[in-house]
Amino acid sequence: MSCDETFTEFLTRRGVSRRSFLAFCATTASALALPTEAARQLAANLATARRPSVIWLSFQECTGCTESLTRSGTPTVEALILDHLSLDYHHTLQAASGAAAEQARRDAMAANYGSYVLVVDGSIPTADGGVWSTIAGVTNLEMLRETMEGAALVIAVGTCAAYGGIPAAAAVTAPRLNQSGASSVGDLMDAGTIPSLPLVNVSGCPPVPDVISGTIAYFLAYGSLPELDDQNRPRAYYGKTVHDQCPRLSHYQNGEFALAFDDEGAQKGYCLYLLGCKGPETYNACPTVRWNLNTSFPMHSGHGCLGCSEAAFWDRALAADGSGFTGSCFYPDIRP
Repeated sequence: MSCDETFTEFLTRRGVSRRSFLAFCATTASALALPTEAARQLAANLATARRPSVIWLSFQECTGCTESLTRSGTPTVEALILDHLSLDYHHTLQAASGAAAEQARRDAMAANYGSYVLVVDGSIPTADGGVWSTIAGVTNLEMLRETMEGAALVIAVGTCAAYGGIPAAAAVTAPRLNQSGASSVGDLMDAGTIPSLPLVNVSGCPPVPDVISGTIAYFLAYGSLPELDDQNRPRAYYGKTVHDQCPRLSHYQNGEFALAFDDEGAQKGYCLYLLGCKGPETYNACPTVRWNLNTSFPMHSGHGCLGCSEAAFWDRALAADGSGFTGSCFYPDIRP
């Protein structure tokens, strides 16, 4: 695909109708809480958007974020948003390897200096000079610092990149306290360790695919970021708690709770709050956007929210003695 090809031309070549494209724009505008007339403007701007260069760096992570994003479904416009990008470097998806892969990254940086989008997933180790994770002999920290020099925007995909995630967990059984010095992109910016650039956090372990595609669609259309919350997350997707959007909310309001995962309440779809659900303090769009083409999210399968889109979610989910996940004692103010 030529970098001069517009998004509309690309979709037409892939067999996507204008009706489907407009439906996607309307849905995305609604999800982003844009006014009604903004859907037409989003469609007009996105239709003429050119293909941006994207460099995707993966550090201390499990590849779950990439796995999630590549399962948006096909041939949805959401998936094609990702296809439309010129993904010039990605450890998992690129064909090149070894020296050729690193040369591709440097070539993309030189050719698109000042305009490429940098996507980061995984936390960045900083202890012992960052040697806990290296790529081609270069520490993650040094590679991030180098690649950020010519980036126009940084998108931290997943909770590890946004907050440090599980690699940064301070396990309750000391002394195993984040030995790698795992840090988030934002923390490194705040510390002055790496350059400060426009940053958007798309948290979740992993994030919902449509959230990242919607955020990218907005950037393609307007050349700027949607409204962000105080943690640099798109407010439209992270503005409400999982609890407030949960299909089991009426059971909570009626005082109907499952007391075990296999009891009668669980079978009737009662609220999972007393089984440790972290929905009341977790902000995410998963109950409404959901995974697998809007098919499901954890509560649909009978499991409570783990709070994976929030900072330090792993530590907050553990009992004080490290014995396991806790329940409603984390929320004394709303305990039924």
